[in-house]
Formats: sequence, structure tokens, C-alpha cells
Amino acid sequence: MLEKRLEVKQEGKKIYDIVIRDDFEGILRELQQFDIVKRKLCIVTERNVASYYLNEVQELLEPHCRQLEIFIFQEGEENKNLQTVNQLYRFLIQHEFDRKDMLIALGGGVTGDLTGFAAATYLRGIDFVQVPTSLLAQVDSSIGGKTGVDFQSYKNMVGAFYMPKLVYININTLKTLSDRQFHSGLGEVIKHGLIQDEDYYHWINENKEKIAKREPDVLAEMVEGSCKIKRAVVEEDPKEQGIRAYLNFGHTFGHSIEKLMDFRLAHGECVAIGAVLASEMSFRRGYISEEEYEGIKNIFDYFEFPGVPAELDFHKIIEETHHDKKMEHGSIKFILLKEIGKAEIFRDVTEEEMSLPFQ
Repeated sequence: MLEKRLEVKQEGKKIYDIVIRDDFEGILRELQQFDIVKRKLCIVTERNVASYYLNEVQELLEPHCRQLEIFIFQEGEENKNLQTVNQLYRFLIQHEFDRKDMLIALGGGVTGDLTGFAAATYLRGIDFVQVPTSLLAQVDSSIGGKTGVDFQSYKNMVGAFYMPKLVYININTLKTLSDRQFHSGLGEVIKHGLIQDEDYYHWINENKEKIAKREPDVLAEMVEGSCKIKRAVVEEDPKEQGIRAYLNFGHTFGHSIEKLMDFRLAHGECVAIGAVLASEMSFRRGYISEEEYEGIKNIFDYFEFPGVPAELDFHKIIEETHHDKKMEHGSIKFILLKEIGKAEIFRDVTEEEMSLPFQ
């Protein structure tokens, strides 16, 4: 049995654990510390994930809590909105959930973000647990307390910082992901190495064949490595006042492309496109070498990430960056690489400079 445990702290005090295992068997033990025998639990999940994992998790928990309810919504980014949250509010009210009860987000980033936002706002705050089943959620969105939903076509425009009580990761859920879903998560994994840990970036390169084959021991080490990086960043900067913005490397262009493509590309694919563009800008500024830039392109190419969609006009991509929520006092906070493993925030990036990688 595999088990790894990381503590996430604020001001030196533990606020929750990240538990990494290769099964769901340990989730009951983890939840019993919250006295669930006296609580109602609501598993929030989307239809596709429910078909794989809901029965197993339900059977583990139902005999040991006061009451267990299931809320299933239609999968897809297009359903990460206030309408779905309203449906969840109504469900919780109808089933008389109170502040002492708990939500369990079983699924990918859409499920985790939406459930977390509902938890943050229902009765001014109800406990919730992250049980991420996609690679993207396991290494990124489930950690750090960012919750939110999309508003019209604007991604994560409405949200709250609200910490989970626990993140429980079963790496075996990665076996059921399509290649595209798996690779989408790798966009964030590679990003973590680029912005924060050169050794981890090189480890990914050295183990890329085993990663592509989804060898369990390597996946566990990879997920743990990314979680450690995300944990370190959010512990230092829980509400994105400083270095947490480094995690937005690749996201300025990525969010623009994601929106202009009407979310037909996966989030991690768009982040990867943005990361390559930002890496070229870092190279043009002389921060990284041409060899390093080519190495970044090669690792994304190895995992078959797409390039900039041919149907998009780069002027529209740049124009769309002005609608990004990372705008500050009218200027864009752009994340570039000062070197491999070290990102910095820049506020002097011009539209002309942004246009150069597209030409």
C-alpha cells in the first residue's frame, strides 16, 4: 500500500493534510477525525466521474455518517457556473444541511472549484473536502483554497479563498483518464518545475517515458513533487499578494486562448501553449538561453500539446488579456522565467512584446 502525507500550514499551524494513496480505502479513516458520525455528508460529483467512483466512495462512507446525500451535475467547464451552484444550494436547503455538515468534492477541477465556492458561501461557510480524480486537480486546483465559477465567458471571475479540511488523492484514478485529460494535467506539472524547482523540471524530462506509461510509482512521486511545490507557494502567499502569482505562468495567454476557443481546448492545454509563448518572451529578453527555450518546447511537444490554434488572430488573443482578472491598476502582471526554476512578475510587458512570439 502506498501512502504519502503532506501538511499544509498557515503561520506555522497545520490547516489540512494532503494524503496521497493508491486507493480509496483510507478516506474513511481520514474523515472520521471530523466526527462524521454526527454529520450529514453530501458528495458533489459530475456524471462521468460518478460512473467510475461514486459507488465505491458511497459504500465506504454511508454506514459511518449521520446521513449521506449525492448531488450529480452535468460534466464540463460550461457547467461551472452560478446556475449549477444555485441548484446545489437548493439541494442542500431541501435536505436541511447546516453549518456542521460537510461537502465532499469528488471529481476534477470543475467539481472542486464549484464545490469549494458553494461551501464558502452556503450559510457563510460549511466544511468541505477535496477528493480530486484528475491529474490537473490533484497537482493544482485542489490545493490552496482557490474556489470559484465562471461568469458568462469569463473564467473563475466569481470566487473565494476557502480552505478544504482535507485533500485525499487516489493516484489510481489517473488510469481512467484519457490521454488528453492526463496530458492536460501535465501542463501544470511541467509549469511547477519551470517556475519553482529546476531539479523537478529535469526529473520530469528524465522520467517522461515512465510518466507517459503512467507507471504508478513514478506517478506517485510526480504528484507528490508537484503538491510540495504548490504547497510551498500557497503557504507563503495564501491569497495571491505576492509569489502565488508565479503559478499564473502561462495563464495570461492561456486564459485568453481558452475563452476565445469557447473552452474547446482543455485548461492544461491552454496553459501549455501560454507557457511556451511566455518562455519565448523570456528567451527574447535574455533570461533563458535558446537551448533552454528549445528544451521547454521539446518537453511540451513530447506530451503532444497543441500549438496556438490556427483560427485565432493573435491581436484578439492580446486584446483578450486585458479582460484577465490578473489585471492590476490597468496593467498586466505577466509572469516570465528569470531562469529555469525561477519565475518573476513583470509589469512592463507591452503589447508589442506580447505579439513577437506569434510572428
